[in-house]
Amino acid sequence: MSNTPVSLESVPKHIAIIMDGNGRWAKAQGKPRVFGHKAGVTAVRKTISGAVNLGVKAVTLFAFSSENWRRPAEEVNLLMELFITALSKEVKRMHKNNLRLRVIGDKTQFSKRLQNKIASAEELTAGNSGMVVNIAANYGGKWDITNAVKMIASDVRKGELQVEDITESLVQQHLTMADLPEVDLLIRTSGECRISNFLLWQLAYAEMYFTPECWPDFDEESLAEAVSWFVNRERRFGCTGEQIKALMNNK
Repeated sequence: MSNTPVSLESVPKHIAIIMDGNGRWAKAQGKPRVFGHKAGVTAVRKTISGAVNLGVKAVTLFAFSSENWRRPAEEVNLLMELFITALSKEVKRMHKNNLRLRVIGDKTQFSKRLQNKIASAEELTAGNSGMVVNIAANYGGKWDITNAVKMIASDVRKGELQVEDITESLVQQHLTMADLPEVDLLIRTSGECRISNFLLWQLAYAEMYFTPECWPDFDEESLAEAVSWFVNRERRFGCTGEQIKALMNNK
């Protein structure tokens, strides 16, 4: 195992996380599912803090997929209310720390109240220069690609673009987060080993890290272990979680 210090340049620039296991975590404690969702907000806070200290450029969190609408109406409503409450509280903290918040996904299905909260949160942090925090809400990778194709098709129909001009680069420019680095590392908690229609294009070359830990238990140490795994995979560096934690503390 190498004792060489790990450079910040070795860590992923863009981390995407599927925050899974809130319901199972709550059930294991004899609590309702919403209890797990509330605990998950604390895990988000810890993860963002750790990512900032590592010099990560962007974190994308899968908060609410387009498939989540199939859940019981009561749980969906509770999730929406929790989303509004968390946005109101956390955006002030993020703004104070120079972070930029963006919500990606089809926001048209949300209530006007939630849409207004999202717009206000994004506007408040729009001028910040620190790490970008993307919250994927009512998001699906197929939706993202389909939306890009529609915009390109519209340009072709209007005569502003020729079919021959359509390239991978052009498609990417029409996707959400086109201005950010592609995802280097995907983390999924609670033991599931699939990507569940999340960032299908942006994950093309990402390393995928699956952990049995449920999301409410995920913290800075968990992130350090995931990033250590990434560095070993990508750089064959032989670093340890302790070295990554030292990076977090020394930045």
